[in-house]
Amino acid sequence: MQEFFRLRDDAEKKASAIKAASERKAPPKEACQLFGALMTAQSKMLKFANENGTWCGIPPQIAEQIKVAEAKISEIRTKVCQAAAAPPRPQGPSLSDALSSPIPDSNNTKTGRGTFDTLTGNPLGNR
Repeated sequence: MQEFFRLRDDAEKKASAIKAASERKAPPKEACQLFGALMTAQSKMLKFANENGTWCGIPPQIAEQIKVAEAKISEIRTKVCQAAAAPPRPQGPSLSDALSSPIPDSNNTKTGRGTFDTLTGNPLGNR
């Protein structure tokens, strides 16, 4: 039974590492590795429960719960690893980049064309 508790503690440690990585918004590649480590720990725990369950007194429901959890982790791991393998998306301009524009003055305005031109020059610039 001590071996099962050791395996369970290892799986819990790996799960808490995933939670910490999620809180600090770790990149998908790192998350993929963490989920892989958790999958390995869950598999060891399931294997031990199946092989030594009757001898150690582990209820069959525990093995079934581990199996269901392993399936969920495998599904999440697949999605995270696919996101890690995808090429990075290009970053577009930020909202402040899109909204900011140069302020017109006499140095950055041109005369001779446009709506604001008058007979005497550009009303936005000194001339």
